[in-house]
Amino acid sequence: MTPAERRAALEAIAAEVRVCTICRLAEGRTNAVPGEGSPDTEVVVIGEGPGFNEDRLGRPFIGRAGDLLTKLLGSIEWRREDVFITNVVKCRPPDNRDPEPDEVAACGPYLKRQLEALDPALIVTLGRHSMGRFMPGARISQAHGTTGPVDPASGARDATVFAMYHPAAALRSAEVERQSYEDAARIPQVLLDARARRAAAAGQQPASKPAPDPEPAADLTIF
Repeated sequence: MTPAERRAALEAIAAEVRVCTICRLAEGRTNAVPGEGSPDTEVVVIGEGPGFNEDRLGRPFIGRAGDLLTKLLGSIEWRREDVFITNVVKCRPPDNRDPEPDEVAACGPYLKRQLEALDPALIVTLGRHSMGRFMPGARISQAHGTTGPVDPASGARDATVFAMYHPAAALRSAEVERQSYEDAARIPQVLLDARARRAAAAGQQPASKPAPDPEPAADLTIF
């Protein structure tokens, strides 16, 4: 896709998400939260579901967990604007409970289409429900900080997944927070490796810059 086509595709998906009534989560939401960030990035960050603040404003990761995510990205000299941030479910589960499997499945086609439009080299999952979509059967306590190939059926072509704890878990545990910063420090090299894997699959030379490379000076875009 061209940049204009990617942006148009993401905007169309977001418009559908905002009026979606496929599952029960639509009944209690204030706003659906499609996602935000650069439409031209190589990196997609996927959390679990919106919380209170996200539901109120229609943006992902803007509460305390979002503040920590911003700090984790900042620790490797990245910004929120450098990545695309979304969740496996686009509406807030009641009382911030875990999303149910059927709710994740209901939102699955939206996430798949977002990944098809963005075509990322690297997917960073935050939390066990996000990780479970790409690493079925894995335990977050063992899988955090590790990588794996992404099933093309997910919508991502020749992508790599990198699992991390959810920032909300890090807010509850100093040890998990420490591990989250250690895992974040690995992301630039993981991105280089993901590019190399993708380039090898396509018979090309990988780019060597250890950071996502969105179009210049794009402000954070809400989709």
